[in-house]
Amino acid sequence: MLKPLNQLYIPGPEGILETIYLPAQGSGRGVAVINHPNPLQGGTNTNKVIQTVAKALSMLGFHCYLPNLRGVGNSEGSHDYGRGEADDCIAVIDYARSRHPEAVELAIGGFSFGGYVSLFAAQQRGPDLLLLVAPAVNHYENREPAAADASKTLLVHGEADEIVGLEKAFRWAAPQNIPVVVLPESSHFFHGKLIVLRETLLRFVPAVLNGKGEIGTAN
Repeated sequence: MLKPLNQLYIPGPEGILETIYLPAQGSGRGVAVINHPNPLQGGTNTNKVIQTVAKALSMLGFHCYLPNLRGVGNSEGSHDYGRGEADDCIAVIDYARSRHPEAVELAIGGFSFGGYVSLFAAQQRGPDLLLLVAPAVNHYENREPAAADASKTLLVHGEADEIVGLEKAFRWAAPQNIPVVVLPESSHFFHGKLIVLRETLLRFVPAVLNGKGEIGTAN
């Protein structure tokens, strides 16, 4: 778990947003905002999957911000089923960019519900990397948009995802020609696969940022 001392309270559209901050390793190439899974099922910014994502992106030079979205933990406001949470994400993006003006690249990411939220936020902020980890696509009644830029999108999913089936990710990604990186035998929460997830991100995120396009499948 990330150190609790790295705690910020960022102004959001419905009040303060309790946020964990993990500094970039090195000079800092960019900022990343990483969104947690569904709070109606207990999702918060202490989730091990998004903290694994943050550690990987920090190693790659991103200042990482993990907000508790509205109504979660000590964040103010009420759950809004994704749309208001996208506004929260944008508020944290704008705060992070103002705090690190030298860090020019932007990553928006999320796990499960957090991936769903990230898709809406990316429509307004055009990230250099849209990182979707087992995103809840084709899952909610209010359907998500397409990726803001398919060539800048990385989708990682578990083969044995029992919450958001792999076929949902394929069905969302296929019309956009977005490759899906599949972790064999991995569940939705990547039980026993967090190190594999981190190493997968360290392998494939640079390819997206460098514009190499073809990603393939993790083995």
